[in-house]
Amino acid sequence: MNCIIIDDEPLAIDILIDYCDKLDFISVVGTFTNPLDAIAIIQEKKVDLILCDIQMPQISGIDFINSLEKKPMFIFTTAYSQYAVEGFELNAVDYLVKPIPYHRFIKAISRAKELLTKVEKPHFDNVFSSFGETSEAKKYIFVKSEYESIKINLDEIEYIQGLKDYLKIHIANTNKTILTLMNFKEILDKLPANQFLRVHKSFIVNVDFIKTVQRNRIVINDIRIPIGESYKSDFFSILGL
Repeated sequence: MNCIIIDDEPLAIDILIDYCDKLDFISVVGTFTNPLDAIAIIQEKKVDLILCDIQMPQISGIDFINSLEKKPMFIFTTAYSQYAVEGFELNAVDYLVKPIPYHRFIKAISRAKELLTKVEKPHFDNVFSSFGETSEAKKYIFVKSEYESIKINLDEIEYIQGLKDYLKIHIANTNKTILTLMNFKEILDKLPANQFLRVHKSFIVNVDFIKTVQRNRIVINDIRIPIGESYKSDFFSILGL
């Protein structure tokens, strides 16, 4: 998912870039302190999402979004909560009040990702609906292992471990593991961001299976999983620790 960031404060832009860099399914393709400078890239490139401040000297974020003939999805980021109603009336995906907690950012971006998936894959949405289940409520994924595609219930995945070019998916209440030729970005695109967190360059965990957190380690089914330094602050923030 390609996004651009518009904010007249460079520090606010840096924070959002850092947040985006921690998510494998979103790429920042441009940053702007002047909203008017962003028009060209919106017209010329594939921009799926705009993260836009509201109070800016050149033009307000609300007026800027209103001025766009073809609007990508957008999330307002502002220090002023009084604009929330007007923001949502424009069909904003979300409205984030600064300082933006990382877990709140993840929730907003995940919502945008789900909306984009529905737009880009209407055929699959119709397939899920025919079984009485929408893509938003999907409870399983399919992964390729050797010569077949295996259906895995999301609630049965304890954690995922990276092994060179492969991922090993550990299944709860069994000694079963599934080996698949995928990378972390590919698997994270399939997983709900509010349930599965990357906590290390080699591990993704299902938060529902976390038994305890011990300093730099997570315990799942008596297995101790390390928490990487670059993931630590966000992990503790999301869990409220």
